[in-house]
Amino acid sequence: MLLGGQRQVAALTASYLEQLYREVDGRAPRVDLDFDRVTGRALRDVDPETVYRRPFVEVWSALDKDVAFDVALDRGTHRLETIAKTDLQLARTHTVREVGDDMPRFSYTVRELQGEYDCALCMIASTQRYHKRDLAPIHPGCDCLVKLVTADEDPGQVIDEEKLERIHDAVEDALGTFDRGGRAVDYRKIIIANDHGEIGPVLGFKGQHFTSKTDINLPT
Repeated sequence: MLLGGQRQVAALTASYLEQLYREVDGRAPRVDLDFDRVTGRALRDVDPETVYRRPFVEVWSALDKDVAFDVALDRGTHRLETIAKTDLQLARTHTVREVGDDMPRFSYTVRELQGEYDCALCMIASTQRYHKRDLAPIHPGCDCLVKLVTADEDPGQVIDEEKLERIHDAVEDALGTFDRGGRAVDYRKIIIANDHGEIGPVLGFKGQHFTSKTDINLPT
């Protein structure tokens, strides 16, 4: 079931990118996607059985510490949902990278906001461009589309200065121009992509605690 969901996301993403590419190259061949390269173990380089055992370990560990059963079950359920949603995002971003390799006229990826509500991370990231050979950064709960785009020349990291300024002004109005330490804050520069040792680049804010590769190299 979980693998089936990943394959469905990969197939829909490949079809979407195929349609986009035909707008710039009407003679492009059909996309031939190897699902084994964009689903299952390929997403994390970890056996899915190991990954999906973690929610159960979460429950057992909580019960060993005398946590109430309902609370322990909620923790395990939340962990399972987070893992499953992350894997669906990874299936999408891995497909974009895989399919993009066979689309030479596309050079970069950009994020396209979806849904009624978008978090600050996604909004700021949507003003940036990323090289198509790099895995697009994700973050928990993200529902953005990843689009491949063409460019005659490198437009630079920021592709929508006006939008970025509007976001900066809106966040500044809500939170002020100084942090708790009295330091001036430029909200345009607070977004970074941390390198998670298992799932790749993850969007975050500067100064935010992040789980590094050394943190996750633990027995599961």
